[in-house]
Amino acid sequence: MDVDTLPEAAPRRPVRWHIAVFLLPAVLVYTAVMIIPLASTLWLSFFNEVDGQKTFVGLGNFATLFGEPKWSDGFWNALKNNVIFFIIHMLVQNPIGVALAALLSIPKLRFASFYRTAIFMPTLLSFVIVGFIWKLILSPIWGVTPFLLDTVGLKFLFGPWLGKPNSALIAVSLISVWQYVGIPMMLIYAALLNISDEVIEAAELDGITGFSQFWKIKLPLILPSIGIISILTFVGNFNAFDLIYTVQGALAGPDGSTDILGTLLYRTFFGFQLQLGDRSMGATIATVMFLIILAGVAFYLFAIQRRMRRYQF
Repeated sequence: MDVDTLPEAAPRRPVRWHIAVFLLPAVLVYTAVMIIPLASTLWLSFFNEVDGQKTFVGLGNFATLFGEPKWSDGFWNALKNNVIFFIIHMLVQNPIGVALAALLSIPKLRFASFYRTAIFMPTLLSFVIVGFIWKLILSPIWGVTPFLLDTVGLKFLFGPWLGKPNSALIAVSLISVWQYVGIPMMLIYAALLNISDEVIEAAELDGITGFSQFWKIKLPLILPSIGIISILTFVGNFNAFDLIYTVQGALAGPDGSTDILGTLLYRTFFGFQLQLGDRSMGATIATVMFLIILAGVAFYLFAIQRRMRRYQF
């Protein structure tokens, strides 16, 4: 065979080292801030201090958390409150966010930019400021709420909502809804703007307009975005701590009615007042929180997101 007739070897693809160079800083920061602390917390949950020595106890801390009334009563109460906290956000915050996004996406709406900015502004505020302001607003002594209700003849409805066990969690949840409703609003608003004009024109040609158009055409197309918002709400609510700590304190009163997993973890790990901190049990609670969030995210990815893909073009 003539040498000139031999097939030429395929050119060797160059190694793209620059990708690793650009990714390395982010990987190092993420590893230092997230991976190592998470792994250390998971590892610490399998140990306990016995006679001043760090001793491997396996699943003993988890048996203590779920088996001993001293720990299990507080844990199940915090978990129940966390579920209620999440449900209120799902049933109030996200539907309001979708409704606001639908209204702001109306082409002929005047001052839409002002409304978007005003609604999203609380999201940018510090939780310390939000908590302090709402404590003042809802205060039965110097708050403005009794005066506002009195002006419309509804002062009889007012009560110390943050001081009653049956209303404190709902009040704190609604404060959180007020602060963060701008996030689902903006995400859904962006999803609505991303819908093709051809789809809207085709719907109008078929006589589908107004609310019917949103319900039959737009809503199915933005379901993936609603799913993302739902899982972000789930993760954020089961990681919540700051607002309840600001409004109700570390004890999450009254009588633990606003105690969630985040505040329980804080008191357990660091201690509070006469309660001494227990690093092992704190790590155990943090591990359970991680497993709950992991299970919720996995359920969304494998059971819900796949079904939503059929609505995407």
